Amino acid sequence: MISDVYFPRINGVSTSIWTFAKEFVEKGHQVTLIAPDYGQETVQAFEVIRIPSRFLPVDPEDRILRARSIRELIGTLRQRGFDILHIHTPFIAHYEGLRLARALGIPVVESYHTFFEEYLDKYIRFLPRALLRAAARRFSTSQCNAADGIVVPSQAMCQVLRNYGVTNRMAVIPTGIESRPFEAGDGARFRRRQGIPPDRPVMVHVGRLAHEKNLCFLIDVLAEVKKTIPNILLLMAGEGPARASLERRIQREGLAGNALLAGYLKRDGDLQDCYCAGDVFVFSSRTETQGLVLLEAMALGVPVVSTAVMGTKEVLDGGHGAALIAEEEVVGFAAKAIQLLCDPGLRARMGQAAVRYAGTWSAPALADKMLDEYRQVMDETALSGPDAGSTNLPGADLDADTAPAGGKTGTFFIKSPWFAQRAVRR
Repeated sequence: MISDVYFPRINGVSTSIWTFAKEFVEKGHQVTLIAPDYGQETVQAFEVIRIPSRFLPVDPEDRILRARSIRELIGTLRQRGFDILHIHTPFIAHYEGLRLARALGIPVVESYHTFFEEYLDKYIRFLPRALLRAAARRFSTSQCNAADGIVVPSQAMCQVLRNYGVTNRMAVIPTGIESRPFEAGDGARFRRRQGIPPDRPVMVHVGRLAHEKNLCFLIDVLAEVKKTIPNILLLMAGEGPARASLERRIQREGLAGNALLAGYLKRDGDLQDCYCAGDVFVFSSRTETQGLVLLEAMALGVPVVSTAVMGTKEVLDGGHGAALIAEEEVVGFAAKAIQLLCDPGLRARMGQAAVRYAGTWSAPALADKMLDEYRQVMDETALSGPDAGSTNLPGADLDADTAPAGGKTGTFFIKSPWFAQRAVRR
């Protein structure tokens, strides 16, 4: 594995890497992750090699790996006998991933986690939006067509890439839910810690505080709900570049007493407690390729009110009795939230349905699906011959020091007896 973002940096890419890698290890495979050195270590269930990195001017929370430090590992990695390389997002990891795949003689799978077309303009404000969207489409198409296989978390994202002109094989494999961490949470404990009365109505949101998450819409919803439920509280867990602007918006709307920004929370207890402290989970992002937090909330029995756009539409898929789907319209969205907040019986029924539905998104089962995709890509590249696939990819000779910098990237290296047996048959 190699990633320009990983824990302790919290986001959906980090969560996806952790979830799949941990499942692979539990199934008997060997996984190595190359990730940025954040100056602090976290406990891992697999090997993590930390690499020197530098800050990104457009997003100070993220790091970009130093390409030369990665190249210094090639000799060591070549001796390890890896079977496949999995790139998770573009930029340094993409270009260095292609270089490593060529050096190691292994195929490449690349995941497309982030709908860049829909949010680049939130960070690069000095260029026209139309130009940025066109650049994102061209950039994504080129990179996706350079791999041996593409993994997307939703059918909607698959269709977007096909419309771009991506011709490679694509597999729809979302990130699954770990059962153990999301079996229980203590909402009462979280409320005590935060000074929230046990009977106060709470809407909870978990996610990065970023402009592309459409969080100002939730502030408008909060103001609308307050007209009916004056003591309503919007609890938001997460950090990000939009925090300061959100705080200003909350103050300007006179909602300081109705909103609590809790910051980053640990996934091994605090986060689960936060979910369970809410009566309703609210979500309105326009750019999600999956929307994993929706499933996490459901797994803990918290009913959902959400818009249904891109990946979230597939996750919600009609609601399954666990969610109320709303348009991106303040009054209508608020009305659905009020309906749940004012009806304990409905909340209980939907919470039970939510747990059942989230259970169908099993991390072990989806890890098996990913492993099967690896096997198929390996078989196809073997049939194509030694000069096919990642050993002769456009951009593999690109000097990564001059490659585009930025974004969130990651690569898996997978080694296992299971893959080795298939390699013998090849």
